[in-house]
Amino acid sequence: MKEQKRTCNMAKSSNSKSSLCILIIFSLLLILTVAESRQVSHNIAEAPAALICDLVFGVNSGDTCFSIAQGFGLSSGEFESINPNVNCAALFVGQWICVEGSS
Repeated sequence: MKEQKRTCNMAKSSNSKSSLCILIIFSLLLILTVAESRQVSHNIAEAPAALICDLVFGVNSGDTCFSIAQGFGLSSGEFESINPNVNCAALFVGQWICVEGSS
């Protein structure tokens, strides 16, 4: 009789262990599914639009960004949009400046 009780207890124990394992596996799958379905937003800056320069001008002695823009009929906004990396305070002779193009 004791032998039979021990066998029954072992069967109950293994059933509860199996149920626990199944419950843990199901929980992990549920967690992974929810985590995978979450939409994550990243603050990734968009690549700047491609600049297309159709005509360039070589800076001469005494030229300024304003005088170049004025000489080619560009507003300061147009000039800056086609020359975003030009430092107007540090122009140098021979520097290529875009005077006709699009951004």
